[in-house]
Amino acid sequence: MTVEERLEALEKEVQRMKDIEAIKVLKSRYFRALDTKDWDALEKTMHPDISTSYSNGKLVFHGPKEITDYFKEVQPPTEITLHQGHNPEITIVSDTEAVGKWYLQDNLIFAEGNPYEGTQIQGSAIYTDKYVKVDGEWLIMETGYLRIYEESFQRDKTHRISINMFRPKKKKVVKK
Repeated sequence: MTVEERLEALEKEVQRMKDIEAIKVLKSRYFRALDTKDWDALEKTMHPDISTSYSNGKLVFHGPKEITDYFKEVQPPTEITLHQGHNPEITIVSDTEAVGKWYLQDNLIFAEGNPYEGTQIQGSAIYTDKYVKVDGEWLIMETGYLRIYEESFQRDKTHRISINMFRPKKKKVVKK
């Protein structure tokens, strides 16, 4: 192998590693936008032709707007969520295509004012994604998950939410 060939192979390997890191950042932005209810940021993680297969294929949507409209409806500010993606397995298929699997851990708390107030749901799933690189930026083209487990329970009175980014802080009244 010539020095030029070795240099070219090294450059390809570095680019592959940069692409994998960019996809990890992309999925992190997806989860963060979902939990902070930043619907514009969530849409920016998606390719215009994205399709979903959430909840074992029961929830299928097409296009960023249809997906975010769904989340806006089902995740109001009175629903506190935590979505964490762990143990990514990312394969670069070509310069512009990749696939990934993520282990999801999620937690949903229905807070004060929600019709399901006091309920908590937690579970895990395996996400499977397809990514495409457009103009140098990775986007999610397909995403969905298969549930491993989900449980729901009623939170007891000893569990209190002391901070909720979506609930306005109550002002302390100072007596004179």
